[in-house]
Amino acid sequence: MADIQIKRVYEPASPEDGWRVLVDRLWPRGMTKQRAQADLWLKEAAPSTELRLWFGHDPAKWDEFMRRYRAELDAQPEAVAALLAAAARGRLTLLYSARDETRNQAVALREYLLARLASAPS
Repeated sequence: MADIQIKRVYEPASPEDGWRVLVDRLWPRGMTKQRAQADLWLKEAAPSTELRLWFGHDPAKWDEFMRRYRAELDAQPEAVAALLAAAARGRLTLLYSARDETRNQAVALREYLLARLASAPS
């Protein structure tokens, strides 16, 4: 099973994080590149601006956000392939800046990637 973690980009980086990928469309406020210590900023794996603004971290919109975001990810095969390849090499940590730690794009993306890995032929 792949080891895909999620972490707020504002938390200190750790050697246990493995490959750190920022999956926000916008660079996190007040965060320097040095402090973020992201190995990659993959904007293409983030929700579109339209979807992000529509969702607005409203818990009532979470299920619909997940459905729409999955559709957007399906349309970004290169970004998804890069993340799946990274997960195959070792621990992958998806970095996000949202305050909501249970309903954000990194949570949704992790679930999407794990489902893709589970359905892949062995």
